Amino acid sequence: MMSFLLLVLTAAVAHALQPLQGYHEAAGIPQAARIQAEEQAVANSRIIGGIQVNAGAHPYLGGLIISLVDGRSSICGSSMLSNTKAVTAAHCWWDGRTQARQFTVVYGSDRLFSGGTRVVTSNVELHEGFNPVTYSNDIAMITHPAVQYTAYIGPVQLPTGTSQYVDTWAVAVGYGRSSNDLMVSEAMDKRQVTLHVISNANCRLTWGANLVLNGVLCTSSVSGMSVCAGDAGGPLVAGSGTARTLIGIVSFGADAGCSLGFPAAHTRVTHYVTWINARID
Repeated sequence: MMSFLLLVLTAAVAHALQPLQGYHEAAGIPQAARIQAEEQAVANSRIIGGIQVNAGAHPYLGGLIISLVDGRSSICGSSMLSNTKAVTAAHCWWDGRTQARQFTVVYGSDRLFSGGTRVVTSNVELHEGFNPVTYSNDIAMITHPAVQYTAYIGPVQLPTGTSQYVDTWAVAVGYGRSSNDLMVSEAMDKRQVTLHVISNANCRLTWGANLVLNGVLCTSSVSGMSVCAGDAGGPLVAGSGTARTLIGIVSFGADAGCSLGFPAAHTRVTHYVTWINARID
């Protein structure tokens, strides 16, 4: 009996530590419906816990409303690099099961489905090495119609050098869900959370060497706060104010839930900065 229970427990833990597969079906589509319903209900999407922020706090954040080829809607985040370019996670466009048709990029708004400046595009370039099973090379470049910079809309800096950012405190921001449940609440504005960057060696203790490659950067949750469903593709930044630097792109977390203390994985921007610069010059 003890052996059987151990096997069951081991299997449960292994399942809990699987990265979220089929992002749109599992997270993006239900989160899009929930956030839209919340915004309409309160008449006026999400980091786990975190601090509610106003529209001008992170002017580089671009919310993504994703129109899928089957007619449904999903959501992600992105980071503005110029007035015509933004970077996101590749799995926001193609998650291995579901294909996007177009992005509506939302800038300068504290809500995803209303307000701000909105541009529509289907011009999305995935990294040629993207693998939707392992989430390796999980990065994509968005090209969209030009938008005007304002106090609420502006680009984020790219990193220089090869810093690993271990032990850095970084800020993630997004419209994803605010808890593991899907209860409707009135706190539907974009939120930010401060996370601790951990070493890849430490992260591999949870996710394994096959997932935590050199192009991955991991953060640990703090007091139950982390990135969650709907935050995929969004920014992880270091620094403060106008000196904020994009160091990560939200990639994946545990299938079992995002407030359980497992590390979150981000695309490491320093690893891809040459690829990025070749597409914004």
